[in-house]
Amino acid sequence: MEQIWLLLLLTIGVLLGSAQFNGYNCDANLHSRFPAERDINVYCGVQAITMKINFCTVLFSGYSETDLALNGRHGDSHCRGFINNNTFPAVVIFIINLSTLEGCGNNLVVSTISGVSAYGNATSVQIGNISGYIDTPDPPTIISYLPGLLYKFSCSYPLEYLVNNTQLASSSAAISVRENNGTFVSTLNLLLYNDSTYSQQLIIPSIGLPLKTKVFAAVQATNLDGRWNVLMDYCYTTPSGNPNDDIRYDLFLSCDKDPQTTIIENGRSQQGRFSFEVFRFVKHKNQKMSTVFLHCVTKLCRADDCPFLMPICGHRERRDVGRRTTWSPQSTSGNAILSAGPIITRSDETPTNNSQLGSPSEPPFQLNAVTSALISGMVILGVMSFSLLLCSLALLHRKAPTSLVLNGIRNPVFD
Repeated sequence: MEQIWLLLLLTIGVLLGSAQFNGYNCDANLHSRFPAERDINVYCGVQAITMKINFCTVLFSGYSETDLALNGRHGDSHCRGFINNNTFPAVVIFIINLSTLEGCGNNLVVSTISGVSAYGNATSVQIGNISGYIDTPDPPTIISYLPGLLYKFSCSYPLEYLVNNTQLASSSAAISVRENNGTFVSTLNLLLYNDSTYSQQLIIPSIGLPLKTKVFAAVQATNLDGRWNVLMDYCYTTPSGNPNDDIRYDLFLSCDKDPQTTIIENGRSQQGRFSFEVFRFVKHKNQKMSTVFLHCVTKLCRADDCPFLMPICGHRERRDVGRRTTWSPQSTSGNAILSAGPIITRSDETPTNNSQLGSPSEPPFQLNAVTSALISGMVILGVMSFSLLLCSLALLHRKAPTSLVLNGIRNPVFD
């Protein structure tokens, strides 16, 4: 009787497992468990990052493939995976193309590591680390009996390779603005363009941009009505993607402006625009390429109040907006830091030839007095030495005998 009950329980378990896995290529004995770290495989490919997640443990946890999404983007179908039931176990596959790294909120962080070149010299290499996560959505209720699933991934590539295979990375920031009618959130973006028409975004070639190439930048806002404008407080550059990097170079700050930087528009509309010429950081002197990251500290202000927030560069001071009776502390937003980059610049070494050593307009070479005196003394000394040598040879010739006389005892052998 006990054997019959045991057989019945096993049959019920198999039936329940088959129903739970819904015909997918799963084994109830192996996959009736919650997910573990071994249930995700990450492949860092040359053109894409591929993640394969064990779908059987996802089913056991009470979820379907549509519940998994990249970086919490559950409302975007492009950020979901697809099922491959031709493998054991069945998997959900996510693919991130390197050409669209940040399409689903993936994070790109640039760091510098030390290394040794092929010639044995110490060098530094910049690495781009791409990271993110795949998770399930939070339920709309206060509590849930289903476990929340979270899979993390990351891949590292040489920065030069990423720049060659991706579009320029840019960041966006959500900025909250309070006004009398409530609070709204606007999205700011910092984008780079090829020319002053701002029609084509900047694409960095694999060999980098030549130094002094002009780049056009724009800070743009969305979800704004006509009462608000964009105000760039200041913009600066760093050699890394960290806005708080100790090494920084200001493009414009208050009334101080880099000579190669031109502010085209600021505080007069819902976008701020400026241009600058690319350069290299001196810390990259041993590298063929230099990385430049652009950062802009930006805020929103009412269109009527923006002119009073602009610096008066003739007197190098801001207008005292506190004296205006209509001024309200709630008429501006907080600051948002926007970043774009990396901008890769190449350091072209110009070979030196004879034509570059002198200019035809320069005067001919002239000797100074000291050099002339030294040369004259050496010439005179040479002439005197040559004359003394001739006199010595003449005296020796005069003292030499005209004939040779052999004196001594004759050898009898010669008789």
